Amino acid sequence: MCGRFDQSQTARNYASAIGWLDAVYDSESAPAYNVPPGTYRPVLHIQDGERRVDDVYWSYQARWAKGKVPVTINARMDKLTNRYWRGLLKSGRALVPAEGWYEWTGEKGHKQPWHIHRRDGAPLFMLALANFGGFTENRAEAGFVLVTDDASGGMLDIHDRRPVVLDARDAETWLDPALSSEEALAFARRAALPSDAFEWHAVSTLVNRAGLGGPEVVQPIDTETE
Repeated sequence: MCGRFDQSQTARNYASAIGWLDAVYDSESAPAYNVPPGTYRPVLHIQDGERRVDDVYWSYQARWAKGKVPVTINARMDKLTNRYWRGLLKSGRALVPAEGWYEWTGEKGHKQPWHIHRRDGAPLFMLALANFGGFTENRAEAGFVLVTDDASGGMLDIHDRRPVVLDARDAETWLDPALSSEEALAFARRAALPSDAFEWHAVSTLVNRAGLGGPEVVQPIDTETE
């Protein structure tokens, strides 16, 4: 997965889509069509039995890993039980809601961006892991990553990996603290939306500029004239 997504609805709209009418909000992030890493975005999670929507930094590096493991924005699903991720898999499961995400194809210097989204237009609930504690030196110590998996079954023409996405009806199960790490991972594999749930269209190279976040970046274009 490339490092941008479209989170152009409000945090309250996304929370309402999974029935979180009683959520506690500590989020001031405005909707954005072109979210880059290194920014604070609304993340849904359960803490001490409370449904919460908090702004969290998109990038993560464990405190002990400075100088050993680079800051990252994604985590492979097949690696979540290793030493680096298993603590967050147990207590840091989260969801990042979105309208879609972006990928790029083609040769360097001539890459074409694409907006990938659900065919039915429903919001995406992307699996994430986060450290909801504080940080000492690096903001990425208290950040999140998106969980990715192989983009098999029809999406290889766009990219070989993609975010793991759940339907609204399944979203809260991933967050349930009563589920063990193994149970949560097994559930995510079963419930992840298949490749044929998605479609995509080409968008302007305006999306290459992280500072541009208006609706113009998601509009379909004709690649023959771009």
